[in-house]
Amino acid sequence: MAFDYALVHVKYTIPPAILLTFVLKPLLTKLDLYKSFTLILVAFFSTLPWDSYLIRHGVWTYPPDAIAGPRLLGVPAEELFFFVIQTYITSMLYILLNKPILHAQFLTNQHNLSPTLRWIRTIGQAFLIGCFAASVSLVRKGGEGTYLGLILIWACPFALLTWSFSGYFLIRLPLFCVATPIIVPTVYLWVVDEFALGRGTWAIEPGTKLGWCVWGSLEIEEALFFLATNTLIVFGMVAIDRGLTVLYTFPNSFPVVPKLPSPSLLVKAAFLDPKRYDMARVKGIRESVNILKRKSRSFYLASSVFPGSLRIDLVLLYSFCRVADDLIDNSHTESEALAWIKKLASYLDLVYSPDSQYPPSTSTIRDFVRENFPDTARSALQLLPAKLLPSGPLYELLEGFKMDLSYIDPKARDNRFPIKDEAALKLYAHRVAATVGELCLRLVFCHSATKLSSDTESVLVVAAHTMGHALQYVNIARDIQVDAEMGRVYLPTNWLKKEGLMPQDVINNPNQPKVEGLRQRLLDRAFGEYELSRSAMSTLPKEVRGPLIVAIESYMEIGRVLRERVGNTRRMRKGRATVPRLRRIWVAWKYLLAE
Repeated sequence: MAFDYALVHVKYTIPPAILLTFVLKPLLTKLDLYKSFTLILVAFFSTLPWDSYLIRHGVWTYPPDAIAGPRLLGVPAEELFFFVIQTYITSMLYILLNKPILHAQFLTNQHNLSPTLRWIRTIGQAFLIGCFAASVSLVRKGGEGTYLGLILIWACPFALLTWSFSGYFLIRLPLFCVATPIIVPTVYLWVVDEFALGRGTWAIEPGTKLGWCVWGSLEIEEALFFLATNTLIVFGMVAIDRGLTVLYTFPNSFPVVPKLPSPSLLVKAAFLDPKRYDMARVKGIRESVNILKRKSRSFYLASSVFPGSLRIDLVLLYSFCRVADDLIDNSHTESEALAWIKKLASYLDLVYSPDSQYPPSTSTIRDFVRENFPDTARSALQLLPAKLLPSGPLYELLEGFKMDLSYIDPKARDNRFPIKDEAALKLYAHRVAATVGELCLRLVFCHSATKLSSDTESVLVVAAHTMGHALQYVNIARDIQVDAEMGRVYLPTNWLKKEGLMPQDVINNPNQPKVEGLRQRLLDRAFGEYELSRSAMSTLPKEVRGPLIVAIESYMEIGRVLRERVGNTRRMRKGRATVPRLRRIWVAWKYLLAE
């Protein structure tokens, strides 16, 4: 039949491509497609002349009854399609696995390298150079090593180029995110190739191959070919991601980055001297990511769908808020906590100074932070994207911290609980959560290519405040037991009195039925506020609407879990309701698909 090779695609290559596209559809951005199609073009035009040479010199052959007929430079149309579909499959799998990863944390330079990394890169370069030299020898010698030599002589220069420029970045990436998109498609294509060779869809001519088989009729050369091509695809994706990461991470070097950077801009970023990298910023991003992983897995997952530089600024903002909160929470006395609040206020006074030197120099801020804050807090303060943020919500956040001061003094725990009634509850939620919601929204406005009217922005800010209340109510409902262990009760005192309880009763037994009833009452308020503000999100710019909805829905899912566990007396780990990872992924996928 003239359609044997075409049927291989219909049965074995097109289905996984469709499946990956379906799974990735809610997550795919124009930038992802831009990366993938750029690599497809590179793969197509770099493989075409090599494949044509193999066919013209009789290394590869195709039985006339296995192909439809159309050719380009002697290469059958089905083979040309294979260049495209393999690159697409592997690049899509790479994109899927790397979505959660904030690549900025893996940038490095010569001054930030361990001896191990240097050796790995050097050994890799030496190995590829040695393989290339061996391939030249095999091709010159001819005979049974010809095909193996041609594979290596074609693949090694591309691999050496990407490894030399992106090797340190590649090595630092999580092994799973790099190895999986190489290994899985390779093994799958080995199976497909074994089936195709067994049917005679294509063949390697005797006298040009070693005659060794991995299994069945799968020639070792074919096995190496698929391993090499998938490695090149992943290396190419890593190289593109490294260029994009440089663009997004260093705004001082690249202040304006289009949504789809031109190839020339990517090359410029890739060739930026690593000595010019702001490694203090990179280290701060690493610390921020670690905080995010520990403190808010829901937000960390949701952050993966935000575009480049916006995601970095959101992570840095969250890190500042967490570090500031920890400085107060970890204080041993009320006076110590108040001292930290005063220092944070002085920091904001400096950053937002109205004098002629606004914004103040980086060195001025750095010196102030070094003199007044511990090492663990410094990068979060120095990297706060203050120039993109209004000062008001940040000062108001400090007022929210002050409401927590009464909990810190052990002697006052029995008679000082600031959340007296619903008004105090709303005020607290506004100060510690609605402010953060507004700050996140301000970053969205700054980074979005779609400019909104002032009226639309005002409506969205109000909605962000309301949604902030909802999220904080969910947070309080989730942490009743954890807060009780710290001597804290955020349920309104007048609610407790109506149930015949005092705050100390909650501290002594946070799992009693009456407290569970108040938890559900608080969740009802949370979902009420959520419903009031949810519809306003439809007016957000399209490029950030989905990610913001995911961030909110991922957190509200905690509230849904708390509702589901009513009547279940099983205690959760550390007293917190958690959303299983697969459920969080499903929530993200579902709401992104809806957008």
